[in-house]
Amino acid sequence: MTDVSSPTITRHGLFQIMQAYKRTSLLRTGVELGVFNRLATGPSGAAEVADALGLDPRGTRILLNALAAIHLVECDGSCYWLAPGADRLLAAGGAEFVGDMVRVFASDWEWDALKNLGEAVRRGGTVQAEHAETPEYEYWEDFAAHVPVVAEPTANVLTDILEPWATPRPELKVLDVACGHGVYGFSVARRFARAHVTSLDWENVLAVAASHAERFGVAARTDSIAGDMFEVPLGGPYDLALVTNVLHHFSEERATALLTRVASVVEPGGRIGLVGFTTDDALPGDDPAPHLFSVLMLAWTFEGEVHSAECYRRMLAASGFGEPVSRTVPGLPYRVLVAERVSR
Repeated sequence: MTDVSSPTITRHGLFQIMQAYKRTSLLRTGVELGVFNRLATGPSGAAEVADALGLDPRGTRILLNALAAIHLVECDGSCYWLAPGADRLLAAGGAEFVGDMVRVFASDWEWDALKNLGEAVRRGGTVQAEHAETPEYEYWEDFAAHVPVVAEPTANVLTDILEPWATPRPELKVLDVACGHGVYGFSVARRFARAHVTSLDWENVLAVAASHAERFGVAARTDSIAGDMFEVPLGGPYDLALVTNVLHHFSEERATALLTRVASVVEPGGRIGLVGFTTDDALPGDDPAPHLFSVLMLAWTFEGEVHSAECYRRMLAASGFGEPVSRTVPGLPYRVLVAERVSR
């Protein structure tokens, strides 16, 4: 059935999709070589940029012209400068710097997985020798290092939901499962002075998370557990468990098993906080982000995909939690759910 409001597919549109990786490569290269940082100091010629950064002059000129072609920089034929907004977003130290996110969104790990998407579709899961479920996967170090810039607004939504319940408590023992960067747990500790956070992840990731605990000023109220979240002893009991941006790595059955394991160490009347992409009743064309993310999960995990909001409710109920409070995050494709532990 054809929707008359849908845009008509054209050759030009298809060719743009085919070449989108070139724009990504240009952005990534500009960040990695420090081009945006150099231009943040003021307009410069290609030879000046090349000399300052130790680059080949011809290669620098071609790169700068291509960056101008996609409107990340501007030029007058001989001189180059940052496009409006690039000083805030792409120059290190900018007020809203997100340049390092190329190490996550445009990583070689994701690209290598997506190059084999066809085989993943045939098999129904990843065909990569190393993937998102590989122990000590190096990608998660970059994820932990650079994602806090987009995690903090979501963490603020989480702590806002928790505040009426958490504020009057004499203590708040928190387990942050698959903590990654640790921002969710550390945001709880920063908001609630009586909180103590136990961060769980692979050893190589915990080392990065520890640096964020220092930055948040909560390192003295944290400890950690290293290992596989499905197998390592969880300790506890806890008042609050956080399971953030990880359930989409697994099938509903496997994710429910993880939540059930976590529930076993949460006190009755305690809370669980979930963060993740979710689908809802919207058609894919009206809400593309979760469906595009599911493609990465198909290429990068054995059974993962983005789950629906209703699926999250089923998983919570099956693992011993009540009906969740649910909030979307303004400007980001995430949903935050907080539910009470209602049974053992």
